[in-house]
Amino acid sequence: MYAPTSTNSPRSGPTSGESGNDLTDFDGAGEILRAWGNGLRPDPDLTVSEWADRHRMLSGRASAEPGRYRTVRTPYMREIMDRLSPGDPTQRVVFMKAAQVGATEAGNNWIGFAIHQAPGPMLAVQPTVELAKRNSRQRIDPLIDESPELRERVKPARSRDAGNTMLSKEFAGGILIMTGANSAVGLRSTPARYIFLDEVDAYPASADEEGDPVTLAEARSLTFAHRRKVLLVSTPTIRGLSRIEREYEASDQRRFFVPCPHCGAMQWLKFDRLRWQKGRPETAEYHCEGCDAAIAEHHKTAMLEGGEWRATATSADPTTVGYHLSALCSPIGWLSWERIVRAWDAAQGSDEAIKAFRNTILGETWVETGEAPDWQRLYDRRERWTSGMVPAGGLFLTAGADVQKDRIEVDVWAWGRGLESWLVDHVVIEGGPDRHDAWSELTALLDRTWPHERGAHLRIARLAIDTGYEAPAVYSWSRAQGFAQVAPVKGVEGFNRSSPVSGPTFVDATEGGKRLRRGARLWTVAVSTFKAETYRFLRLARPTEEELADGAAFPPGSVHLPHWVENEWLKQFVAEQLVTVRTKRGFARLEWQKLRERNEALDCRVYARAAAWIAGADRWPDEKWRDLEDQLGAAPTDTDPAGQINRPGQAPQGKRRSDWLGRRGGWF
Repeated sequence: MYAPTSTNSPRSGPTSGESGNDLTDFDGAGEILRAWGNGLRPDPDLTVSEWADRHRMLSGRASAEPGRYRTVRTPYMREIMDRLSPGDPTQRVVFMKAAQVGATEAGNNWIGFAIHQAPGPMLAVQPTVELAKRNSRQRIDPLIDESPELRERVKPARSRDAGNTMLSKEFAGGILIMTGANSAVGLRSTPARYIFLDEVDAYPASADEEGDPVTLAEARSLTFAHRRKVLLVSTPTIRGLSRIEREYEASDQRRFFVPCPHCGAMQWLKFDRLRWQKGRPETAEYHCEGCDAAIAEHHKTAMLEGGEWRATATSADPTTVGYHLSALCSPIGWLSWERIVRAWDAAQGSDEAIKAFRNTILGETWVETGEAPDWQRLYDRRERWTSGMVPAGGLFLTAGADVQKDRIEVDVWAWGRGLESWLVDHVVIEGGPDRHDAWSELTALLDRTWPHERGAHLRIARLAIDTGYEAPAVYSWSRAQGFAQVAPVKGVEGFNRSSPVSGPTFVDATEGGKRLRRGARLWTVAVSTFKAETYRFLRLARPTEEELADGAAFPPGSVHLPHWVENEWLKQFVAEQLVTVRTKRGFARLEWQKLRERNEALDCRVYARAAAWIAGADRWPDEKWRDLEDQLGAAPTDTDPAGQINRPGQAPQGKRRSDWLGRRGGWF
């Protein structure tokens, strides 16, 4: 054994009693020693769920159940949270889930735990920067304000203190940076030990054209090696395109097994085991896989408390675990089995509603039916109305223009409520983009009007023109017409349900032989989204003649094709199909492939649909649609330059003349 050093033994320095020479004898030495000691302290043994139960307070601003957080309310979240604790060897956690099962609050618990117990740099990513700002206001600020342990660690927000801003929160030992998946700058801003990727299926395919945002974000954590933690959470979207499903299928695919209250058999809840009397959702009961006994919903609380996660596959990466949960496990007082049944019954007859049900309630992907409709069936379904006239249901016009080497093809579509649409005109302008007369004819088309069945005359509210061929010529012409009515577009592959059209971004244009920096505005269109939507609309069931005579209406999204449309146009309209291909890594991916060489009719439809989106039709409130209907229902004596109806010298009631009488196409 080593004996204690004698006070008389030789030393290389002065004794502690020799004032002025001790290394710790100066102002602030104690603080330095404490900080040094804290730095040597290992990460705590406290788990995220234990921290949440002890320290987390839910704010009335951000929670339907304010007060102390209780993991027992959502027992299935305990293991998921604890995998994010420093003492667990898991590095990546994948959670494919239904909406409103408590995943976001669990992620916020992790953020609070990191700030309080295991500080380090953290990156939290939402689909867009705007959503990141909203999440900061509605979730992160209340998280900090309602927990004293966090309030004292995060610098207070001051006008001159950059440590606490909308998108960054500094604390001792770390920083929380919030950003959007659409911002490459935000994703590569700093190394991060912790990465929280929320709603990854709503992320764009590429962040500012610099690559997959999930890959960019995860690259921030690689320097932390085994100490990193990555949480990927999302409601899934489309089979073959869903990021969260791809990650889940590569994991150990855990399911939450719960015991039957009658026989004790462990099982994970499936929708097809939920049964009810037709027309009576309140009779919904779950039937056990083991004994087939009916389980009433009041048993759910005990079932969840006795539940456990079980792996159903072998993970490709042993440091990654994956979880799947449907809303059937939603605790009592949240989403009941009765409400799930009502949602299912209400969704019948609508592919869009069933898709939303599968995604948000079952937490499963939607299988997109990409088989091209039969063009002959569409031929037989053509409808007869006066050529060149807008039917009564059409409330505004958009056009899609496809520029080819020797011609410009334009389709004019009328749109009504629920995105019901009618093909109004098909125009072929001979001559390519190098021919001045072709652009003059396209300009004249913008000034043309189409008669409405109710007596009005409508102009094209917005024309979307493809920039894939001779983009400089398209930019120059679009700039000359004004961006209020003309939208240059660039189609990109891939699906984006949250925002199928993005932009505009500024691009260079040419005018009078001079290059103008940022002289044109370009919109980016996820063409796969609108192609799939068009095929889905074409497959909608249509009322019979007898049903129409009895007052039945066409379902929202119905596509009406006129009697004059020719076989060649119909073949082009369904010239592609959606197929599943395998990547080099073996993952499934959806891809549109041509069945025929020419597909201009489908492309023009996609561009016209994008024009309707840019105009705002997907986001208009009911009041806007009523306003358009009221104007078209009036007996017009004059038409404004945008095709909007008004009486001589009189603005529509409740509007100033300057609000609706503007430049051509300016009424949007």
